[in-house]
Amino acid sequence: MPDVELPDMPDDASWMAQARCRGTSPGEFFPSESKGVIAAQRMCAECPVAKECLEYALEHRIEQGVWGGKSERQRRLILRKRRAILRQLV
Repeated sequence: MPDVELPDMPDDASWMAQARCRGTSPGEFFPSESKGVIAAQRMCAECPVAKECLEYALEHRIEQGVWGGKSERQRRLILRKRRAILRQLV
């Protein structure tokens, strides 16, 4: 059995109060072009709760926008990899 450590899932959304994007227009995190995705990811790169944000989006299967510095495509890839790891463990 592979040695795999899955991240802890956030219990609640209290981490949102510490988010760097707090007070920013939500539209900035739901861009329609790659330049907007890159700008959102830059803000997330310096956020103290980016990990919690990403886990929240993954847990709740949020399909749109940039969460925790990851685009929709990047989050789908993370979920596929996690499912593959879990299949190996069974």
